[in-house]
Amino acid sequence: MGVRGLKRKRSRKRWIIGISVALVVLVVGAGGAIYLKLNANISTFDSAGLSKNRPAAAQADANGNKPVNVLLIGSDTRSGENGKLGGSGSGAIGRSDTTILLHVYPDHKHAVGISIPRDSLVDVPPCLLPDGKWSPDQPQAMFNSAFSMGNTAKGNPACTQNTIEKLSGLRVDHTMVVDFAGFAAMTSAVNGVEVCVPNNLYQGDMNPNLGHKGKLVLPAGMQKLSGQKALDYVRVRHGVGDNSDVGRMMRQQAFLSALIAKIKGEGMNPTTLLPLADAATKSLTVDPGLGSAAKLMSFGMSLKSVDLKNIQFITAPWKYAGSRIDLVHPDVDDLFAELRADRTLDGVNASGKVAPKPAPAPTVDGTGISVNVFNGTTTDGLGSKASDKIKADHFTVTGVSTAHSQDHATTRVEYGSAQATEAQSLAKLFPGAQLVPLNITGINLVVGQDYAKVADATPKALPKSVTQQARSADASPCSKLSYG
Repeated sequence: MGVRGLKRKRSRKRWIIGISVALVVLVVGAGGAIYLKLNANISTFDSAGLSKNRPAAAQADANGNKPVNVLLIGSDTRSGENGKLGGSGSGAIGRSDTTILLHVYPDHKHAVGISIPRDSLVDVPPCLLPDGKWSPDQPQAMFNSAFSMGNTAKGNPACTQNTIEKLSGLRVDHTMVVDFAGFAAMTSAVNGVEVCVPNNLYQGDMNPNLGHKGKLVLPAGMQKLSGQKALDYVRVRHGVGDNSDVGRMMRQQAFLSALIAKIKGEGMNPTTLLPLADAATKSLTVDPGLGSAAKLMSFGMSLKSVDLKNIQFITAPWKYAGSRIDLVHPDVDDLFAELRADRTLDGVNASGKVAPKPAPAPTVDGTGISVNVFNGTTTDGLGSKASDKIKADHFTVTGVSTAHSQDHATTRVEYGSAQATEAQSLAKLFPGAQLVPLNITGINLVVGQDYAKVADATPKALPKSVTQQARSADASPCSKLSYG
């Protein structure tokens, strides 16, 4: 009896172990299958096309925290399934329809997305072409021409990344490209996104070449959109506000806010996340640093602590330049300087560190002293910042220009023998500056990289004309949907 009882217990124990092992195998097997499937979906682009002269990578603090910059590119290529969704009139060459630089602050509690107008005129640096050659530098080129460099269906994300890094002075850690088909599939995977349509939209709005108003496509008001209709909404430009591409970007920012809110609201729900991951990875092209499901998952999990109210979207300061767009300086330079210093749009220190108290500013009276200002670095707008700084102390600026050499690590105050005392007064405003006597008449201020760091570290309130355009991810879905 005792022996038979012992055998039953052993038999039952083995049965339980067997079932447990079977369950583990099933779970791990399913997870492995999903993992392999997601891995197989992901495409990467060649990092050989990244610039050799990139901004320095951010350094982690003692807790391992550092900012992360992610470049998000929406491609309007018409190749494959995308032609059915977006039309095929422009051919299969990949073009960037929308571009957002997402800056996740080191505290991982704040993030800001900067939209760059596709028609804005920027400097496109040399980019690697399919034939292995590098393109020449292209000053004042249309921003979205960077993605088209090489005229391939997949586009040139490395070139867009190079252009963003040159414009912003920020090192882009990751780049992600999603096409029409991927966007439509992602919205369907989450069972639609609730957005606000500002007014009735008709077939003629979706396709201005139609020649007539056509049928109602999207009625005004709150709508749950997915698939083709979601794509139509974020792409429509005519029939809303001033019919501009910049106005359309505002609706794209609102849509992304609603999508983020829905995903965060679902929590870690496999029913939502797995179809979403499958849909997203099928149409993603990413840098090698995100080229696996594990890396994408790790990056996604690093953002889980960012509250909706602390995710902001803004368009880089701009103005019309005929049929194109100029970025407004120094506003756009100040905006990127705030990001480099890890300050939010409203000046909050999001570096995760306690900011030291600034040293008292020296008292200098520059009345009657004339100075030529030169930018001795590759940081755009630094000469103008130095000019504004010394003007505040009553120095007279006779000119601002670029130095012959732009590799100055340290600021220089160059002066003739008759201006030694005045040069010493000027140098007080730039601690550590070199006083350099030369056979010249007058004073030259050549600002170096040391001043670039100081300028970034000095809080500067962004103008309201810039900050009032920002929207947080928890804002009313019906607010800020167009210009005009």
